[in-house]
Amino acid sequence: MIITLSANSSLDKTVNLAQTLVPGNVHRITSTHTDVGGKGINVARVAQEALAAVRCVLPARPQDPILGLLDQVKLPYVSTDISEAVRTNLTIIDGKGQTTKINEPGPTLTAGQQKSLLGALKEQARDLEDADWVVLSGSLPPGLPDDFYLTCLKEMETCPGRFALDTSGSPLRALGKALGTVRVDLMKPNSFELAELLGGNGAELENAAASGDLLPVARKAKELSERGVGAVLATLGKAGAILITGEGAWHGSSPDVPVRSTVGAGDSALAGYILAQMAGRPPQECLARALAYGAAACTKEGTQPPRPEEIHPEQVTITKLSL
Repeated sequence: MIITLSANSSLDKTVNLAQTLVPGNVHRITSTHTDVGGKGINVARVAQEALAAVRCVLPARPQDPILGLLDQVKLPYVSTDISEAVRTNLTIIDGKGQTTKINEPGPTLTAGQQKSLLGALKEQARDLEDADWVVLSGSLPPGLPDDFYLTCLKEMETCPGRFALDTSGSPLRALGKALGTVRVDLMKPNSFELAELLGGNGAELENAAASGDLLPVARKAKELSERGVGAVLATLGKAGAILITGEGAWHGSSPDVPVRSTVGAGDSALAGYILAQMAGRPPQECLARALAYGAAACTKEGTQPPRPEEIHPEQVTITKLSL
């Protein structure tokens, strides 16, 4: 069982343009597609495609369209009532394949609604004793404090499952200040999020990895691991990913695939890693699976989850790193 929290879920509308996006110009849409979104929901949908048992926790009004879409894709969920509509995010993919995202902030949750959401998450983690992972991922909607994920981890510290976290900005920095005081079994930062947590320049880290110099990112990831994170999966876009665990450090190269949309690729990579870990695979294979899932997601439109038969971990090259 994988339980995911999608505190700021969304309706993800993707539009495709035949021409290059030029600010100020009139553009014609060639196709459009709306998916249920939110990082926790994305992770759960990918895991469900692999026949894993999943449960997603999210805040939403009973009449919100997102719940109807969840029913359509048959994703098990628990929702807590709120006053405002779930946000709509817009992704524009132009004729050159360039992706532009325009995201709403999300509904404002009251203190009582925050308590209900935390209570629902705790109830799922407590009642589902076979839960292997609890995944906390994505942004936080207005009204939730920056340290909400930290509160979740503290409230569930006695749960037997593992905890994965994937966020950025203020929620990430709030957690970073408390690392070592709460259990975090897996984090999936990119170069910019590593810099947010540990200092440095995210663009420089990204550029170094793109040019083949993996050590700056690997050292940052190792530093994060040394601060109490069980495994660090540092994603590097086209440069692949670096995995740091107590057993060692590895780099994996991303398979070369035709990219239709990068939306949800990181969530697919996180799901791929967790699925491999649950299957008892060693760290190197977990890394290969993560990159294979992320690459397969890039070939899909919108946030459609990749299917197991579309995953090719044999196309990932894994290299042992010495730090």
